[in-house]
Amino acid sequence: MYNPFSLAGKTILVTGASSGIGRTTAMECSKMGATLVLSGRDKARLEDTFSSLEGRGHHMFLGDLTKENFLGILTTEIPMLEGVFFCAGVSDTTLTKFLDKEKIDRVFDINVYSPMLLTKLLLKAKKIKSGASLVYMGSMGAEEVTKGLGIYAASKSALHSFMKAVANELICRKIRANSIMPMMIQTNLIDTLESLSQEEIERDKAKYPLGYGAPEDVAYAAIFLLSDASRWITGCSIRMDGGSTLS
Repeated sequence: MYNPFSLAGKTILVTGASSGIGRTTAMECSKMGATLVLSGRDKARLEDTFSSLEGRGHHMFLGDLTKENFLGILTTEIPMLEGVFFCAGVSDTTLTKFLDKEKIDRVFDINVYSPMLLTKLLLKAKKIKSGASLVYMGSMGAEEVTKGLGIYAASKSALHSFMKAVANELICRKIRANSIMPMMIQTNLIDTLESLSQEEIERDKAKYPLGYGAPEDVAYAAIFLLSDASRWITGCSIRMDGGSTLS
């Protein structure tokens, strides 16, 4: 059956594949026929994701993307890629008066530096095929900034700017670069938002006419951007906010 969103014949790297959006996206991509290359830090959870993939021929790399030696191993040993979903990331809700360099480095190391360096190394190793698609995990939090999101919002703003540069630099090779910018997605990451009480979270949910998003919602957007259906789209961001910014 004809399907322009098919990923059959494509090998796709998904970082942060051991949980949340990364795990769901990897699983959904396998259902669309992709061969997956998974990267994550949690061995048990990464193996669980790997065992849940449909199809055969998948690859798994356990390691920390903030470590240069792991980035080197990853980019040396992975097969040629038709797509990458840079999904690994962390959140932070530290109020400005409590910021310190350690907290800033923690967020920027994984949210900004690791995708930037991984992109560079993949290009230098010539592991990204012409016509490939690079998808970066952004956030509407970069634009709709609320209290305690200073570090996180700044990291996603930096990644958005980097994506734009990549799109401009690689368009001559027909390599696309785009990002996905969701608002609140219902994952276990919500449980780590220490600056928000349960009452505040419930009030926030009421602001979304379509409710909080699910990991599958982001996965389907990623599949679109990774597929040939988006062959004419580059340097763009898909805003996903459940209708929360309409008014």
